[in-house]
Amino acid sequence: MPIILGIDPGTLLMGYGIISADKSNLSLVEMGVLHLSKYKDHSERLHFIFERVSALVQIHRPGIVALEAPFFGKNVQSMLKLGRAQGVAMAAAMAHGSTTVEYAPRKIKQVITGNGNASKEQVWKMLQHQLGFKEDPGFLDATDAVAAALCHHFECRMDTGKGISRSSSHKPAKGWAAFVEANPGRVRDKE
Repeated sequence: MPIILGIDPGTLLMGYGIISADKSNLSLVEMGVLHLSKYKDHSERLHFIFERVSALVQIHRPGIVALEAPFFGKNVQSMLKLGRAQGVAMAAAMAHGSTTVEYAPRKIKQVITGNGNASKEQVWKMLQHQLGFKEDPGFLDATDAVAAALCHHFECRMDTGKGISRSSSHKPAKGWAAFVEANPGRVRDKE
C-alpha cells in the first residue's frame, strides 16, 4: 500500500503523521510530535528536524511527503523560522527520495471536513472517524499532519478521477449533511 507522510511544520512542536492509503483502504500507521522547545538554538532545532524527518522517511519509505504550508502572520521573525523548519523538512524528505507537496491549512480543512474554517478539534474528530483510531494524540499538531497526508490522498483520487468528481458546477458542501450527501465514499458507518 502507498505510504504518505504528513508534516505540520513548527518551531516548538512539529507534528507528523503516516498513513497507508490504497484506494478506500485507509489506515493510520503512526503519528506524533517532535518537541523542539528543549533546543534553545534555532539551528539545533533545524538539525533535529532534518534528522528525525530523515529517519521517518528511511523507516516508512513514503512516496509522498505532504506538508501544511505556513500561514502568513504579522511576525516576520516567526514566519522566517517557520519557513526554515518547513524547508529543512522538505530537504530531508527529498534527500531520501520522497517527493514533497504543500497544502494550505484552509485547503486541508476543506478536504477533510468539508469546511475550510473547521477547528483543529473538528479535524481530529473527522480523522478518528475516517481512519478508525480512538487514541487522543495529545497534541493536535500530530492530527494536523495526518490531515495533510489524508488531504493529499483525497486530492490524488480526485485528480485521477477515482474519487469525488470535480466539475465546474461543483459547489462546496454547506454543513455536515450536505458534505455527507456529496461525498458518500468518504464517510463510513461506525463499526
